[in-house]
Amino acid sequence: MTIDEELNLLDSNLRRLKIEYEIFFSNPAKRPPNDLEWKVLNLLRKFSDGSKMNFSQRYRYNEMAQRYAIYSDLWRKKSRIREEGYRRPQDALLSVQGVREGQHEAAHHVYGVGHAGASSKDGSDNGPFAVECSDVSAEREKVETLFKALSEAKTKAGEPVSGNLDSFASFVQKKTSQIRKEYGCHSVEYTVEMQDGHVRLKAKAKV
Repeated sequence: MTIDEELNLLDSNLRRLKIEYEIFFSNPAKRPPNDLEWKVLNLLRKFSDGSKMNFSQRYRYNEMAQRYAIYSDLWRKKSRIREEGYRRPQDALLSVQGVREGQHEAAHHVYGVGHAGASSKDGSDNGPFAVECSDVSAEREKVETLFKALSEAKTKAGEPVSGNLDSFASFVQKKTSQIRKEYGCHSVEYTVEMQDGHVRLKAKAKV
């Protein structure tokens, strides 16, 4: 099975897992989908170092790992409420509606996906470079700055820089639209970070 095929399987299993958990929380007699979650975790761990993936594959993996981190945080909260009972009105609201993903940090240290931390506008080593996008077609300057920061970081790390500004802008526009639609957020924060000796482009839903 190729990397793309395994990423497709991971995406499919993650979508199924979300549905299974929704069924679990709506039906007191149901058991949590532990077997399916185990399969998702195994695939996430398999590609956690990103060494065998190209840029688009790493970006896709990071997006799915971030999505799992957000979901698992919500599932833990809802499971605790289910076990302990509703103590506050907002607990009941959480059980019915869930929470908006951008309202809390998603941190899953096993997979290296989490809050971006302090942003650095000049791309210095004080923190990861960060850019927030909501309408990419009208934010060309932001995309150019992000592409420059990513390219410089890759060059500094001795990694190849693939694609050009136009293809990168198209990629960011597509991903921004996808994440905004999936999470119902206002914008998406992109960060360029060094992780395990590799340059990473990460995205986080922002309210």
